[in-house]
Amino acid sequence: MKQYAILAVSLLFTVGMYSQKKKAGKAPAAKNQSTVLAKADDLTAELIKNKNQQVFYVFRNEKGAKKDTLLVKPIDKNVPAECKITSFKVKDTPLCCISWTEKNITETKNKNEEALSTFSEIWEPGTKTQILSNVQTTTKIKEIVFLDKGQNASETQERMRREGFEFTLTNEGDVILKNKSQESRMTYNPTDKKYVNSGSASAAPAKKKR
Repeated sequence: MKQYAILAVSLLFTVGMYSQKKKAGKAPAAKNQSTVLAKADDLTAELIKNKNQQVFYVFRNEKGAKKDTLLVKPIDKNVPAECKITSFKVKDTPLCCISWTEKNITETKNKNEEALSTFSEIWEPGTKTQILSNVQTTTKIKEIVFLDKGQNASETQERMRREGFEFTLTNEGDVILKNKSQESRMTYNPTDKKYVNSGSASAAPAKKKR
């Protein structure tokens, strides 16, 4: 009888230890990490990290906890910053302007470049349609330039490089695009659901509905 009692206690102890190890070894499910970058009315810009992937979202928040995705952009290495959402109405059409910046640094032995890209997108939230998109990049360049063929003498030169058009949204809901050589004013056309360009400057084509 003693042997049976000892065996029963041993089995209970073994099962208890196994159950504890199994519970301890089960890790809780990982949750997405969300950082709110900007808010305006029912729109929210968020940076969501899931495992090793980061994605930039702009959500349209409906009643309750439901979110409707307006913009989605997977992040490679340039994380959006200085995000801003501006809601406005043009010719009885509710629109929004989403803007953010991305910084990209490239370093080599003799040349460093720090590029700052400013993204500006106008959307119609009700139909999830992108109306206009524009990117302007300003790059600070610092370079060591050799003054002779033998590379015995050098000097450090600094300069700026600008690409694309500077974007301005007016109080009337018009868009002004300009660079050193040209400037144009664009007005929203509610019939065609696009901005009509009256000058020579141009913006990136609008995306189709998602």
